[in-house]
Amino acid sequence: MNTIRAHGLAWAAAALLSACASPAPRYYSLADTEAPAALSASTGTAGFIELAPVAMPERFVRPQLVVRQKTSGSGPEVDILEQHRWSSSFENELRDALGSGIAQRLGAVDATKAGRPRGQPVTRIAVQLRQLDAVESSRVDAGFSWTVRRTEENPAAACQLFVSEPVGGGIDELARGTQRATARLADAIARSVTAMQANAANACPP
Repeated sequence: MNTIRAHGLAWAAAALLSACASPAPRYYSLADTEAPAALSASTGTAGFIELAPVAMPERFVRPQLVVRQKTSGSGPEVDILEQHRWSSSFENELRDALGSGIAQRLGAVDATKAGRPRGQPVTRIAVQLRQLDAVESSRVDAGFSWTVRRTEENPAAACQLFVSEPVGGGIDELARGTQRATARLADAIARSVTAMQANAANACPP
């Protein structure tokens, strides 16, 4: 009887621990799987790009999604979601998505990952995330600024972009909205690089 009781207690304890265990985290990516074809006439004509680490507020330097509850409005309260994470720390995830997205749109090589032959010119890009408000069942608002420089001797073009992506319910929708905002930024930066290479009077997209 004692053995049966002991086994019963052990099973009950195991079931209780299983019920209390946290669910496995869900992971998201900012990579754009539907990036458009290169803007350049032929692949590789844009040469090499080099993307600096993305500057951003300290609260986003983490893998967890940072969201604002719809009920908080414009208040200061945000939630850091332990069970919903980017596949790497957010600043690395954003840099990787932008680097590959810009390079694909330009038909260029991302020297940040692949390196470049000695003596080859490179277009240097620096991006700053100024605002990111992910509001559940509402929208993702994001503000960015960036500079583009062809060589150390040339002046840098400074540009800004604000985007607002409507989203449906659920955290998955917030992740997709952030992905779409990142893709729009990659589009804008690629256009500014193309304009600079064409010596346009204004390298910033309208």
